[in-house]
Amino acid sequence: MAEGGAGVGYLELLRARHAARLLAGTLIGRLPYATAALAIVLFTRAEGGSYALAGVLASLYGLATAVGQPLLGRLVDLYGQPRVMLPAALASAVSMGLLALYGTEPAAPAAAAILLGGLTTPPLEGGLRALWPSVLSRPDQVQRAYALDAVAQEVMFAAGPLLLMLLVSRWSEAAALLVVNAVGVLGALWVVASRPSRRWRSAPRTAHWLGALRSAGLLVLLGCFFFVGVALGVISVAAVAYAEDRGDELISSWLLSALAAGALLGGLGYGARQWPGAPEPRLRLLVAALAAGYLPLALAPEQVVLMTLLAGLSGVFLAPALACAFVVIDRHAPRGTVTEAFSWLVTTFGVGSAAGTGVVGPVLEAAGPPGGFAVAGAAGAVAAGVLAVARRPLAVPPGVSLAVAASAPVSLPVAGPPEPPPPGK
Repeated sequence: MAEGGAGVGYLELLRARHAARLLAGTLIGRLPYATAALAIVLFTRAEGGSYALAGVLASLYGLATAVGQPLLGRLVDLYGQPRVMLPAALASAVSMGLLALYGTEPAAPAAAAILLGGLTTPPLEGGLRALWPSVLSRPDQVQRAYALDAVAQEVMFAAGPLLLMLLVSRWSEAAALLVVNAVGVLGALWVVASRPSRRWRSAPRTAHWLGALRSAGLLVLLGCFFFVGVALGVISVAAVAYAEDRGDELISSWLLSALAAGALLGGLGYGARQWPGAPEPRLRLLVAALAAGYLPLALAPEQVVLMTLLAGLSGVFLAPALACAFVVIDRHAPRGTVTEAFSWLVTTFGVGSAAGTGVVGPVLEAAGPPGGFAVAGAAGAVAAGVLAVARRPLAVPPGVSLAVAASAPVSLPVAGPPEPPPPGK
């Protein structure tokens, strides 16, 4: 489809039965995850805790989520979505509710509640990507759905904190924590009560303790997007340092909003057309373009308008790279491990971002914002290098279909009968 028909293509996608419900429900269900770090920091400070305690508790949530997502993803592949997603969402909401009710003193019970809340955060993101091939009838629609999915995540991570701050200003930090997690349960319920989620079953799988990680192609992708996560984590901190140097903390929000806007526009443009050929070479080009977009940030120009434009340009290829990566994961995940594989990408991305926020501090102290942004450029270059060097694991065996549904569910898909599994899966 040509770019001129982009709106028609997205409308056609959203008109598909269950598509809008699944996308909206997943976004609502992921609201607690999108706001958790900020919510924990605000609540801890409101309870009289130090910034150090707030940082530790927020980091615990991130670590627990990184561990829990692939583990729950594997359970989803084994037992289906409703049996895992809804109990996990309830357990996570109850844990965070206990935190809101009992506070952060003593710290040990608060840390335990946060750990449990993070571990049981339902893998809705991976679950949605596993559902798309059974909901949409054509591979080009699935690829467009992946692009729209990537864009929607950018919107959620931009709008979620704003909604949280609105709830805090209207009520309190504790009330905001309770409301956000209650809304998250409703989102998860809306997804798992849908016909596609209830009927979805993963393809039969070979028992293996490594699960999805036995795929060499998946490991290459995870290595690549770990460093993309590092770059984004670095940028988030370097943007704050750049703003402080100019005496206006709001500048950092402009830069990060510009990056998100660039990703949104890039993702919509990418999903507006069909892309012929295998996605693996295209992913190498997209990640290389993404890495190139990070390099000019190291100039850190004095003019804030120019820096904001550079930030916007740096985000243009983020959502397209993610959307293409979803297709590649679908093709390389071992049979019966698709939700787990998508969840590993979420985990790796998050761990990389956390690592980036940790390593850039000393660089900013020594070299200021230009040095910090240079680290982001270096991380992007490493991400592109991983894909450039590790070509063999991403080579698809002859006979594998270019359809997105390489790992599609095999039981009772809504859009039509299941396709036969490709050779080698």
